[in-house]
Amino acid sequence: MTVTKMSWRPTYRSSKFRNVYGKVANREHCFDGIPITKNVHDNHFCAVNSKFLGVVTESAGGGSFIVIPLSQAGRLDSHYPKVCGHQGNVLDIKWNPFFENIIASCSEDTSVRVWEIPEGGLRRNMTEAVLELYGHSRRVGLIEWHPTTSGILFSAGYDYKILIWNLETGEPVKMIDCHTDVILSMSFNTDGSLLATSCKDKKLRVIEPRSGRVLQEDLSMPIVEEDIDGLSGMLFPFYDADTHMLYLAGKGDGNIRYFEITTEKPYIQYLMEFRSPAPQKGLGVMPKHGLDVAACEVFRFYKLVTLKGMIEPISMIVPRRSDTYQEDIYPMTAGTEPALSASEWLSGIDRDPVLMSLKDGYHRPNQLVFKAPVKEKKSMVVNGIDLLENVPPRTENELLRMFFRQQDELRRLKEELTTKDVRIRQLELELNNLKNVSPKDV
Repeated sequence: MTVTKMSWRPTYRSSKFRNVYGKVANREHCFDGIPITKNVHDNHFCAVNSKFLGVVTESAGGGSFIVIPLSQAGRLDSHYPKVCGHQGNVLDIKWNPFFENIIASCSEDTSVRVWEIPEGGLRRNMTEAVLELYGHSRRVGLIEWHPTTSGILFSAGYDYKILIWNLETGEPVKMIDCHTDVILSMSFNTDGSLLATSCKDKKLRVIEPRSGRVLQEDLSMPIVEEDIDGLSGMLFPFYDADTHMLYLAGKGDGNIRYFEITTEKPYIQYLMEFRSPAPQKGLGVMPKHGLDVAACEVFRFYKLVTLKGMIEPISMIVPRRSDTYQEDIYPMTAGTEPALSASEWLSGIDRDPVLMSLKDGYHRPNQLVFKAPVKEKKSMVVNGIDLLENVPPRTENELLRMFFRQQDELRRLKEELTTKDVRIRQLELELNNLKNVSPKDV
């Protein structure tokens, strides 16, 4: 690896994060024996919160992922139950930031699904989702929860479209159709009023999600440019808004570099690099309220090591001698209470996240209950397009049913056409008869 622009740096300015270091968890706190997916899709295949670890797995036929309570570290039983309702490979999973038992998944079967994990984890395979959301015409590669709203989910498909789902009704409420190729990532600003995307067409876009209007496109003039290395692997960025630290993890290598971002020159300052010989397939990130503040932990990764079938927690720690709470590295942070409902956000209201302190440990402010809507079978029209008409069959039986339905519809249309042809001929004859009748015969 060749690192440039880092040897000639001027003396580093004072920073409380100058000596942050990465610490791998002891073997007994790792998760072992996991059949991590071999899919080459550019996602993390991992999602974590303060209760559970979710990992996309290899499966014969259909797609599946496992959900493990964090308290159950160690070797996984080979018959451990899975979430296995999808008919195609699972490509992304994300925990709801406000309901810790609710997880969303998306798949090659064109669907997005929302699942409710029971307390203590699964005791048997789960095949029934709380919600099944169909609207994309091709596989769905990305999902993201809205950062301040309790029931809004975004999905991006290989049809180059982003759908916004209102989970209070279980339906799509907006289709963003401004991309010309596969969408690679979706990120929000603090209050969720703006959406940023990266795309395979090599353009960055800043979008107003409720209107779908593109505010900025391309963003080709950077404030500062930093050469990282000469490797061809993809770099995944993770930004911590509380510490203003940026972590860059290379897919396929074991290193994580981290930087501090500032609003003035030099804008980005290299801090250090965590090195590991084991390559990472993906990384999950623990929310702030799940960190160990007593150990001065400011970030925690869950690293997928495919070759070992293992998940390794990696803690990023600020070295401090005092055992007291370090207020300067733990500012008030986004908590687990939504700032507004789905209907409020859709009506045009924006609110900053409801903040919480990590000083006294994590205490949930209220016990919200996720309620799935009762859905009727009907058309889903977004931007004038019936999305359900574009959904391909997911199984052979569905394909056969669709074929026979289409045959019946063709027969009906042919009969209707024949009837109308006969009626037209009758009317033409009547019209000719009327023309041939002379006035004196009337």
